[in-house]
Amino acid sequence: MTRPEKPLWEIYKDRLEQIGSLQYNFDPEKYAEYTQKTGWRVDAHETELPFEQPGQPEEWGPFQVAKRIVQDYRFPPPHLIQGIYYPDRPLAERYMLLKAHFLFMTFFFGVKIGGVIETTRDTEKGREYVWGYHYRTLQGHFEKGQIDFLVVKNVDTGKVYFRIQAYSRPDKIKNIFYRIGFWFFGRPLQLYFARESMKRIRTLVEAELKGKPAPAGPKVRPVSQSEGAREALKKVKEQES
Repeated sequence: MTRPEKPLWEIYKDRLEQIGSLQYNFDPEKYAEYTQKTGWRVDAHETELPFEQPGQPEEWGPFQVAKRIVQDYRFPPPHLIQGIYYPDRPLAERYMLLKAHFLFMTFFFGVKIGGVIETTRDTEKGREYVWGYHYRTLQGHFEKGQIDFLVVKNVDTGKVYFRIQAYSRPDKIKNIFYRIGFWFFGRPLQLYFARESMKRIRTLVEAELKGKPAPAGPKVRPVSQSEGAREALKKVKEQES
């Protein structure tokens, strides 16, 4: 009889314990200074999800489905990155070990949830109900900065969105080989992560709403071994040049 595989948080428990003692590798209090003029990358991505009736989010509607997916960190492309965390701890207290795959290598980075948001706000396009959270990079990460993941419903129209907002810049990388590789591929991979996350969350939400099994992520492998990933990186590099 085959033994069930251990969950990732058990396999990497020692690493999870280690990142729990790490500090941020930047000062979040100075976020107003983190602009493109000062050398930071400031990004905003959005995709529209299936809509629901106007008003507060429906109990089993697209908003709540997307919220669960984002809370569980199931939206990133698993062949590129996986989030590992203790499932029994509150979201607001979560430390997360990111297992990233690039070329023939696997990297581990630590991040910490810096805040959870659930609010209603008025915008030019109408009243929005917003839920989400952000995480911040910890010591040892190749980047420094913050990324927000937001599920948004326009209360007036019923439209539902998933948004990614971030500010970041490369941190000091001691290993020269890693530093050169990240200099060439860091930005394309960043954009690839955002685009593929948008596609994946749409697929996951639509599948769950139809009552279909959620599509399984591909077998974890280096991104360079995926033909689709190589083509995506190539296109991004062409757009960047």
